[in-house]
Amino acid sequence: MRIHNKKMVRALGALALAATLSACGFQLRGSNGSYTLPFHSLYLGFPDSSALGVALKRNLRSTDGVVIVDKAADADAQFVVLAEARNKSILSLNALGRVREYLLSYTLSFTVRDAKGNVLLAPTEVTLHRNMSFDETQVLAKQSEETLLYNDMQSDIVQQILRRMAAIKPAAP
Repeated sequence: MRIHNKKMVRALGALALAATLSACGFQLRGSNGSYTLPFHSLYLGFPDSSALGVALKRNLRSTDGVVIVDKAADADAQFVVLAEARNKSILSLNALGRVREYLLSYTLSFTVRDAKGNVLLAPTEVTLHRNMSFDETQVLAKQSEETLLYNDMQSDIVQQILRRMAAIKPAAP
């Protein structure tokens, strides 16, 4: 009976905490999916075929007040890609010397500059890693899993880019 009362008190305490936090308007920064960026127009320096560039454009278009322009001269800010790389390396081998696990890496280096060429965000590198087990009897499934893992890392990088650009302090007039 006593254990039941402790569980009930904990559950009521958690419920009271959740109700208090929701009632005061508490919300994690960026948890609604939109960010307030300190500029009105942005030029993205990705090639047209870049999947990461397409994903970033899609997320930026959903942000209020940011227009993506086609020419760097027309933008308040320029997103400059310094390097983008995907890498797949062997993480472990089995007793027969065959691959058992891979380490997938996705790295993006970028900087953000204003219309005058001043650096708004210093050169930044974002690197994500994912482990992937491998089974040579399921090659097609593992290729699909690899694609999904890279897409997941791409989504994470886009969110990190948006958070870092939202943290840029606007230049004083």
